[in-house]
Amino acid sequence: MSERILVIDSDKSFVRGLRYSLEQDNYGIDILDDADNAINYIQKKNYDMILMEINLPDINGLTLCQNIRNISSVPIIIITEINEDIKKILALEYGADDYIIKPFNILELKARIKAILRRINHKVSDNDSNIIEERDITINSVGRKVIRDGKKISLTGKEFDLLYVLASNPGKVFTREELLEIVWGFAYYGDLRTVDVHIRRIREKLERDSKVPEYVLTKWGVGYYFKEN
Repeated sequence: MSERILVIDSDKSFVRGLRYSLEQDNYGIDILDDADNAINYIQKKNYDMILMEINLPDINGLTLCQNIRNISSVPIIIITEINEDIKKILALEYGADDYIIKPFNILELKARIKAILRRINHKVSDNDSNIIEERDITINSVGRKVIRDGKKISLTGKEFDLLYVLASNPGKVFTREELLEIVWGFAYYGDLRTVDVHIRRIREKLERDSKVPEYVLTKWGVGYYFKEN
């Protein structure tokens, strides 16, 4: 069964070409030109990926990204003409998994889509166990679920991958460069702040007090690590 992608963009000419290119790789494509029905579509259909513009006619795309993240962990790639660092940072903070600037090489977009889907469908660690249990946290790499104190923690795809890498290697300190390479891979052209943004979001969701983390810790001047029991 082919992966299904929802495209949310009001530029009909751009969407027409994008749809044609992605369908050549056997992706199933649905199109929305505004945000009005986006949440309804996502709740009713099992999408594998969302590609969306920030500039939408009826809502700020970043707000929509945040609304989607409240109900789903489906990967989101922002595709936009806005080439501003602050927008990229906000998009990641609001739950996007990647950010690509128009115009772009369609082969680059396809590579990023495949890289994200590959990481979702496979473990990002060579650890033999599918389940990591650490104190009151359970991380299941098959279901891509995180449970703390019996409550499900909703993470984005990249947030889960990042947490799983750290938790699979408790006590090992990873530099930001290493985490970018492991989690985002060769297809990502972002900067080191991407890691910091995702770590902050993981702490906000996972830790009881994100300012005094118990699990994901910082080795100042080096990087991040998962605290050993």
